[in-house]
Amino acid sequence: MRVIAICRTRATSDEYRLLGHMHELRARVFKHRLDWDVHVEHNQEKDEYDRLDPTYLVLVSHDGQVIGCARLLPSTGPTMLGQTFPFLAGAARVPRSSRVVESSRFCIDTERSDIVSASGLRDATHTLFAGIIEWSMANGFNRIVTVTDIRFERILNRAKWPLERLSAPHPVGNTIAVAGLLTADEASLELVRPSSYVTLFPAAVEAAA
Repeated sequence: MRVIAICRTRATSDEYRLLGHMHELRARVFKHRLDWDVHVEHNQEKDEYDRLDPTYLVLVSHDGQVIGCARLLPSTGPTMLGQTFPFLAGAARVPRSSRVVESSRFCIDTERSDIVSASGLRDATHTLFAGIIEWSMANGFNRIVTVTDIRFERILNRAKWPLERLSAPHPVGNTIAVAGLLTADEASLELVRPSSYVTLFPAAVEAAA
């Protein structure tokens, strides 16, 4: 499996097709499995932040299927934390910096037969974690702000990529949400990156060799 970075406004036809499957995956995960209050139309989940030309990191299987995704937006513009969930920052200031990027809509297709095992799910999750860190570092970011739930916070802790909470968890819909910061540096990348990880930037690796 590998991670592909895609911007809709610069996407090829194949990448545009992957984005369609990504929105379908988001609908299956966030609406149908987790029962979040999200908008689904034509079997695709989208929100207002998808209109801001984010970068999508799409996790693609060996057979070309979308099995995971995350959405990245600069914190200097509108963000999910700043616009939708500012109360999750508590007394802390909502991070807005040219060195901070927001990650949202992280999900993995847990129904895929090749990742339902504990090891398969871990590899898929850690591969996408590594992609987020690598992309962030390559684009000048050293911190990642995110809104998640305490279940996923435990996954981050097990991956040795702990969330630095901005405030205490808070009920949101049918879950307990929390906002925090993650570090994007070489040490974090080394901790989460599985042995099978394929870099997003092979040309840079070849140039350094």
